Amino acid sequence: MSDVRQQILEELRKIEREENVRILYACESGSRAWGFPSKDSDYDVRFIYVRPVEWYLSIFEKRDVIERPISDMLDINGWDLKKALNLFRKSNPPLLEWLQSPIVYGEISEAADQIRRIAPSTFSPRSCIFHYLHMAKGNYREYLQGEQVKIKKYFYVLRPILACEWIEKHNAMPPMEFDRLLDALVPEGSELKAVIQDLLARKRAGDEMDYEPRINPINVFLEERIAYYDRTASGMQAADGGQDQRLDDVFRLVLREVWGSSPK
Repeated sequence: MSDVRQQILEELRKIEREENVRILYACESGSRAWGFPSKDSDYDVRFIYVRPVEWYLSIFEKRDVIERPISDMLDINGWDLKKALNLFRKSNPPLLEWLQSPIVYGEISEAADQIRRIAPSTFSPRSCIFHYLHMAKGNYREYLQGEQVKIKKYFYVLRPILACEWIEKHNAMPPMEFDRLLDALVPEGSELKAVIQDLLARKRAGDEMDYEPRINPINVFLEERIAYYDRTASGMQAADGGQDQRLDDVFRLVLREVWGSSPK
């Protein structure tokens, strides 16, 4: 991991030089952060960056993402801070996940911490549950129906469904780590937990895990919970809003902190 981490840090520094940006925060966002990587899993690196003040003082719309082609097991892309803050206003789950990733490659400003502090007052249970429910339904429909299923895809339905359960129970953003969701939400000693733990051990050990017979206890659980959230998601609480001024303040603070300039 140390060699890969060094490669990631070098790539992030290269992006800063080539794009004339400062990367404020960079983290792991995929299966490695979730805690169930395969031996051939990519490193899914996501970052938030800021450009010089003058870049924002323009009448023209400009590209607000930086993407690098996937190569050598690295998938790296990032969002401009202004884009990130606008998505944050909408309680964007991917961004909220980035900010609590257990694998952080760098954090140089107060931006991420400031956003974390505001997060509870902008969090929307409804929009986040819809996000995770959509993810679960799509993966379930594509991979887990029939007698033979793509067995590793169970995790890509279990995790979003458990995220929905966490949101309903705690009215807060769920943790990224699958183990934490499993331990908190699936009863110890249950058949469901036993089969999930066995599957998790196989995935972490590097088993091929291609098409195999469906695991009925998991399918029964997923079908019941998907149907439940289909019925109830629209009645969940929406975000309160009202944080626009604070988000503007964060944006200006970061520009001053990083570039030593104050927007007029």
